[in-house]
Amino acid sequence: MIKPVRRPRALQLSQGVSDSQFERILGNAAKGAVVLMGLVVLLAALKTGQVILAPVSLAILIGLMFGPVADRMEAFGVPPALSAAAVVLMLIGILLGGIALFAVPLSDWVDRGPLIWEKLRTELANWKEPLQSVSAFQEQLSGIMGNSTSMAVTVEDGGPVTNIAFLAPAVGAQILVFLASFYFFVATRDHIRISVLSLCVSRRMRWRTAHIFQDIEHKVSRFLLSITFINFCVAVAVSLAMWGIGMPSPILWGAMAGVLNYIPYVGQGIMVIVLLAVGLGTQTGLAAILLPTACYIGINFVEGQIVTPHFIGRTMTLNPFIIFLSISFWIWAWGPVGGLIAVPSLLIATSILDHAIPRKPVMPKRPVRRTRNMSDRDELLANAATVIREKSDAEDAANAAAVDAKNKSRDTPESADSPKQHLPPEGTAPSGAQATS
Repeated sequence: MIKPVRRPRALQLSQGVSDSQFERILGNAAKGAVVLMGLVVLLAALKTGQVILAPVSLAILIGLMFGPVADRMEAFGVPPALSAAAVVLMLIGILLGGIALFAVPLSDWVDRGPLIWEKLRTELANWKEPLQSVSAFQEQLSGIMGNSTSMAVTVEDGGPVTNIAFLAPAVGAQILVFLASFYFFVATRDHIRISVLSLCVSRRMRWRTAHIFQDIEHKVSRFLLSITFINFCVAVAVSLAMWGIGMPSPILWGAMAGVLNYIPYVGQGIMVIVLLAVGLGTQTGLAAILLPTACYIGINFVEGQIVTPHFIGRTMTLNPFIIFLSISFWIWAWGPVGGLIAVPSLLIATSILDHAIPRKPVMPKRPVRRTRNMSDRDELLANAATVIREKSDAEDAANAAAVDAKNKSRDTPESADSPKQHLPPEGTAPSGAQATS
């Protein structure tokens, strides 16, 4: 009988470890693919449902900001339905006041539009020669590359009035959806919280969910109220600065700066471009053209570096890169409304992650000894690398132990091959021993 050739145990051990690692990689890849497909479906749903989801989401965020106001009213015995109606009327009054604040100066600037355009054309005429040189260089480059085709510009039919006529029903419907969502959310926010808590099956889950609700309402309302107060101060400061340097309609520029300050980075960039265009169209001389923009940048620098960290606190500050990505994504998905909800949505996401996945300090079993030249970041990265290495070694040891135990079970002879215990024949037992039935 030919006995099977057994492979060395070290080879079996390495083969088992590699198989387990391959299965783990396949499992992680499958999970990643499922997550990626879910994200793609979510992006498509957000883009498709913009007409409904955008006003509803904005209503929920503003409802979180006005929630403490409704709580104060209900503390004095006002029913939730009446307090929600009062909050809605308060919001409508604020919006109408802002529209009235913008309407009068904007009408004045609309009347000045032709004069400003003529001045802009005069100023841009000074750039005619550099632009002609660039155009000549482009034609030469096209001739060298053998591309003689010219760009064709087509003008579509229709005008601003036609576009407004088509957009008015959709905008009106979104405003109605926003107001209705805002009213019902403020009136039934406690019932929504109780309904969600009743779905939690365990006491620990209910405790975490309740803390998530409390943390979200506290962070979002504090952030929006603080930012509103800061933006009002920015509007006042910009108005005074524009009035001081002799800019026409200083209240308009202050109000615009306060509104655009709700959208970090993007709003400030738009305001800088607007002030540059206004200075170019109304002022003469380079210093006078750049002075409004310089004043605004100085005010914005003080607000961003001193005022906002003092009122909001360093604990609520987020990574600027993450904020920029959030703003870019939401503006792409929902336009200007997305820019307004970008930062509050990040606060909601961080609150949920903080309670759903509690953070633990990354410390290895044997922490890295800090040297004189190491910074806090270097020490953190070194400890994190040590933790990753320890976890990898532990997983490899566990896989090796599992494969070794499996091989030992194969090498152990079966029970049929083990020596059997021979009992004496029946009736030949020693005296005094009784057979058991």
